[in-house]
This record gives sequence, structure tokens and C-alpha cells, in this order.
Amino acid sequence: MVNWAMMGSMILPNTGGWAGALAMGGQVKDKDGHAWYQTIKKPSWNPPNWVFGPAWTALYTGMGYASYMVYRECGGFTARAVVPLSLYGGQLVLNWMWTPIFFKFHQIGLACVHIVTLDVAAAACAAAFYRASPTAGLLMAPYLAWLAFATALNYSIWDLNKDNKITDGKEKL
Repeated sequence: MVNWAMMGSMILPNTGGWAGALAMGGQVKDKDGHAWYQTIKKPSWNPPNWVFGPAWTALYTGMGYASYMVYRECGGFTARAVVPLSLYGGQLVLNWMWTPIFFKFHQIGLACVHIVTLDVAAAACAAAFYRASPTAGLLMAPYLAWLAFATALNYSIWDLNKDNKITDGKEKL
């Protein structure tokens, strides 16, 4: 028998990630067909582009399963589940919002501020998950580690490009 609640919990965060990626399709290129991300300066430790899809799929699936564990441990959408699952939903929306801020609007500085806010929200979510289910909280650890890396990468890209005020006609912070 298929556990639809568990499957839905793991698919939901991926759906937002996929939707963001699809929405950005064709919008991150300049008039000459060059991908904007390829034209900006990046640190030497920037991962190859192919790493991001599999990494985010694994992270979204893990955090989705952690949310299912909290849901199950708390007996569904109960008073005990309100705080951890609300924190989860909030940080998930913040996560999904980062992509258009960075890639569509090319607001690298704003994206940096945004991702720091996401870091705080994700840490609060992980702590609340841990209180509800220690295993669920620990399942959030790879996500928190990746967010720390992504935050450092976002900051480094902003720092390397902050003197370039205009890219594709869009002012950057």
C-alpha cells in the first residue's frame, strides 16, 4: 500500500524547486543568448552547474521526508505540529523565492540578504523538527550545511561582482 502522505511530503518541496527552475528557463540569458550566470565572476570553488539539480533534489526530498516524520510523530495537523510545520512551510517559501531574486532579477546583494534570512528560518525549523522528532531534526542537517555553503557562495559572487553595477540593464545591489 502506497503511503500517499509520505510521498506527497517528499514531492512537494521538489515541485517548488522544479517550478522555479522551469520559470527561469530562457529568462537568465542576455540578448545575445549568453546565460547571465555564465557571464558573472564566480569563485574558484563554485561547483559545476550539473551539481545543483541532483543536490537540491536530494535535499528537498530529505527535508520533505523530515516534515512527514514530524507530521506522523505529532499525530497529523495537530496543535503540536503547528509550530514545526509552519516553520517548515515558511522556510520552504523563502527557499523557493531565492531563485527568481538571484537568477531572474540578478539582485545578487538582495539574494544574499534573503539567503541569510532563509538560513535563520531553516535553523529554527530544524530545531523545531528536532524537538518533535530527533531523527527529523537530524535529517535537516545536510540542508543546513548546503545552505551555509550556498550562503558563502552567494556572498562571494556578490563580492566579486559588486563593482559591476549594471548587468543586462538591471541594477544589482
